[in-house]
Amino acid sequence: QVQLVESGGGLVKAGGSLRLSCKASGRTLRQSMVGWFRQAPGKEREWVATMNWRGGRYYGDSVKGRFSISGDNGENTVTVYLQMDNLREEDTAVYRCAAGPIAIGMVIATSRAYANWGQGTQVTVSS
Repeated sequence: QVQLVESGGGLVKAGGSLRLSCKASGRTLRQSMVGWFRQAPGKEREWVATMNWRGGRYYGDSVKGRFSISGDNGENTVTVYLQMDNLREEDTAVYRCAAGPIAIGMVIATSRAYANWGQGTQVTVSS
């Protein structure tokens, strides 16, 4: 069983930066991919970014060039970071990390590819 805990959310002004962390524990993590999704009030869940331990890094169009995903891989725990720069008001949302078996192609942008989810952390960007 993989457990995921997010941290690092908060209130920031437009143009500012935040770094989210997702601490994940579980024996199968080295065979997993970890992604970030976000959901704003009244909107559908949106895929943000995904990484795997084979060097793959993938981003949604709305965050390319502004967000960066990276990770530290321990023996039984990993921490995945989402560095968010040049934040915009439209980045305001609850951000959740998720883990699932490594996949390729557009399926990595879909919720169904991820079996385990964190509770989420709020990011609010003000003008």
